[in-house]
Amino acid sequence: MSKSALRAFCLFVTILFGIPPAFAEEVSTPTVSAKKHSAKKSSAKKRKGKAAARKPNNASVESNERVIKRVSVDRGRRKVTYQRVAYSPVVPAQLSAGDLAGLSQTRDPLALKSNVALVFDQTNSQVLFEKNANVVLPIASITKLMTGLVVVEANQNMDEVLTVTDEDIDREKNSSSRLRVGARLTRSNMLHIALMSSENRAASALGRNYPGGLAAFVAAMNAKAKMLGMNDTRYVDSTGLSSRNVASARDLAKLVVAAHEHPILCQYSTDPKYVVDTGGHALQYANSNNLVANPAWDIGLQKTGYISEAGRCLVMQAKIEGRPILMVFLDSKGKQSRLADAGRIRKWLEAVKPQKLMSQTAQS
Repeated sequence: MSKSALRAFCLFVTILFGIPPAFAEEVSTPTVSAKKHSAKKSSAKKRKGKAAARKPNNASVESNERVIKRVSVDRGRRKVTYQRVAYSPVVPAQLSAGDLAGLSQTRDPLALKSNVALVFDQTNSQVLFEKNANVVLPIASITKLMTGLVVVEANQNMDEVLTVTDEDIDREKNSSSRLRVGARLTRSNMLHIALMSSENRAASALGRNYPGGLAAFVAAMNAKAKMLGMNDTRYVDSTGLSSRNVASARDLAKLVVAAHEHPILCQYSTDPKYVVDTGGHALQYANSNNLVANPAWDIGLQKTGYISEAGRCLVMQAKIEGRPILMVFLDSKGKQSRLADAGRIRKWLEAVKPQKLMSQTAQS
């Protein structure tokens, strides 16, 4: 309403009702002002609502999402949009026992990724390379090599059918297994996939079905370790899932030498692939060490292992430059690093040549 129209209205009210002009303006003017204020407030609410619709409320965004603000110009107008983008939060890696002991600070001339390494000639037990070889660490599934040794030397019936039970479920690390509860395999097949593919439920079933049960089996493992002079070794289960299964690299070298004397352990641990029938259901397993399928390698026995406390582990016997070489790698960093370390050792041995290396070692 224009000012002139407003004044005319006020004059009309004054004449009609006898109300003073000042009072008439006081009544009429706030009414118009209130309408303007209400209109502005409503408009502001609409703009705020639109902005809220465009910009997600950060409080409602899940922890694995982030809000990205994007600014663009469309026909001379600045346009702001918000977009939710999924992301994977960085989870810090768990330190291994070797890291906690400060072994990662140890440097070596070959820049190995393993915190612990030991290499020696099996024919004369001559140490060719070592790095923290006397430090006692968790050994993960390297444990299964002792499991196999105890089973074979106990002369148990390898054709006896064993059944996976609820007792074989991993409640230490909650790892998965392809062997379901109720699966039935011969002792031979259980040993085969335990050594070749590190099947935990198979290793557990082997221990349970020892005379006297798992407790007696673990006692036999420790007794065998003592017999072999593995004085820094301790076993608490047949799988290696517990970080309380510990040994030094020097101890594990003694275990590899003893296990290599049994052809069945050599064959089972180095098979690239194997199929088992669990009772009408065939499962194909692959070796956890892909070097066994590499024709450039002549591997006589091997075993891999991994839990977070132990890092990546590997023990292996292989012929290099015509010599039976035994290698132990513990607490390696990276999924393929233990195999890469084996390759580094091999290239080093091929470069320095065995005879030259023997003379160098003898002089040092």
